[in-house]
Amino acid sequence: MSESNVPRSVADPRRGLSRYMPILGSLRGYDRQNAKGDLAAGLTTAVMLIPQGMAYAMLAGLPPIYGLYASLLPLVVYALFGTSRQLAVGPVAMVSLLVAAGVSQLAPTGSSAYVTYAILLALMVGVLQLGMGLFRLGFVVNFLSHPVISGFTSAAAIIIGLSQLKEVLGFKIPRSHHVHEIILQAAAGIHQTHLITLAIALGSIAALVAMKRYAPAFPRALVVVVASTLIVWGFGLHDHGVAIVGDVPAGLPSLSLPALDWSAAKQLVGVAMAIALVGFMESIAVAKKYARDNKYDVDANKELVGLGLANVVGAFAGSYPVTGGFSRTAVNAQAGARTSLAGVVTAAIVALALIAFTPLFHFLPKAVLAAIIMTAVFGLIDVAEVKHLWKVKRRDLAMLGLTFAVTLGVGIEPGIITGVVASLALLVWSSTRPHVAVLGRLPETTAYRNVERYPDAITSPGVLVLRLDAQVYYGNVAFLKETLDQVEQRDMHCVVLDACGINQLDASGEAAFREILDGYRARGIDLYLANVKGPVRDVFARSGFAEDLGPEHFFLSVDDAVKRATGQSEAPVRGGLSDRAPEFRRAS
Repeated sequence: MSESNVPRSVADPRRGLSRYMPILGSLRGYDRQNAKGDLAAGLTTAVMLIPQGMAYAMLAGLPPIYGLYASLLPLVVYALFGTSRQLAVGPVAMVSLLVAAGVSQLAPTGSSAYVTYAILLALMVGVLQLGMGLFRLGFVVNFLSHPVISGFTSAAAIIIGLSQLKEVLGFKIPRSHHVHEIILQAAAGIHQTHLITLAIALGSIAALVAMKRYAPAFPRALVVVVASTLIVWGFGLHDHGVAIVGDVPAGLPSLSLPALDWSAAKQLVGVAMAIALVGFMESIAVAKKYARDNKYDVDANKELVGLGLANVVGAFAGSYPVTGGFSRTAVNAQAGARTSLAGVVTAAIVALALIAFTPLFHFLPKAVLAAIIMTAVFGLIDVAEVKHLWKVKRRDLAMLGLTFAVTLGVGIEPGIITGVVASLALLVWSSTRPHVAVLGRLPETTAYRNVERYPDAITSPGVLVLRLDAQVYYGNVAFLKETLDQVEQRDMHCVVLDACGINQLDASGEAAFREILDGYRARGIDLYLANVKGPVRDVFARSGFAEDLGPEHFFLSVDDAVKRATGQSEAPVRGGLSDRAPEFRRAS
């Protein structure tokens, strides 16, 4: 058998394996130019990730070293199993805040038990994401609508930023996820502000903002970290009250089974689900953007598998939950990442830093890490989306506002739960009150349109033409019947229902049509149906409604039905179920 006749997966084993390890597919035709781009991107992203990872670990309530642990194995595992070639996985602000919100309920911040629970949380998040991916449940993120995510993200960004006030002002402020409590505590202790610490924080923020504007490709976080560390060391500012990172353990993390505390796991399951969904939402959004830009596809379910495995394996090496980040992915792509090998390069450089350079972090001021967090997260406050929704869809703006208010005033988890529940409730409410339009014929045409939008549309005396823009099911049949009663006109002798918008009909909907038909016949009103789609026609045929109504009451166009109703057409237009082939009924 020649190779040309052999299935591709047999002729080239990588083609079969690439279904499970997408990196193999992206490495076909890998050349020196690709390698150069991946090396440059991996180095650039690592320079950004090292200070950022330490900052986000501190935000999560963990010692900074755990931000570096979370930047090792998870990156390598995602590179093997993820489908995005540019996505930069690692610690992110949103997930770090959710970790702090969940784990702080079980143990004091920074304690050994706290660290244990954070690692357990990574394992739980990974198992959830892996299970969702294997069972192809990537669609569930559709329940997290964009306005809900925007409102949640904006509120969380404010909470994240203000949570760093204690490091900026230089005095202890009790940890809280309620903005008003943080502000009140900061105001009450403002006289304790450590001026040198405040100056370092404000100077770092100013430098970061300036470099982002005038030198966006520059590794601004690394520059600020190096400069501030040298200043603190050179002037001995740590002896004058400036809080520093201190000793950072050298070496790679040891591999061990995460402590399985079932009692703690039960209490963490809610926040684990929130992290699994929100983390995946953030990751898939940015992955799809760069996939479009680089003309390839990402698979949502495989992304869940990749992120799930990254978190599961990372939990065995001291990692807390990770996901793909917006800012680092942008840097990774701009620096020339061609494949996910760039993530492996990033992990290798982080490993080198852990082995050889941890003593250099000793004099790093915590105020600088707080400044990095603040400048990163305040960019997540989505004012543009508020303006857009005000013009486009104010109902969605209400969802954004509700999620924002609850997250800001009550807490992180209640905020996102409220947003999701409110979105689902709005979806259900909308489906139970579908759009119904009274139609008229546009002059000199056979087209029928909504008379409210087309005032010059012509209506026929005694004939009411309606269009229902929704499936008819048990949830909206009552509204449909009420609406038909409300729009019924005096001296009306015929109703023409344009069914082009009805794509499904359940048993309750079919029963409602029978009630409507019986009511109209009792009052001497004819009912005609036009543009009935195949699945709906099939339900009518099987239930016997089509026979009861009569084949001569079904039409292929509204204009034909109106002509029949007004006596302009003597012979029935061939549109009934009885005079069409079965193939037409299925296709139409």
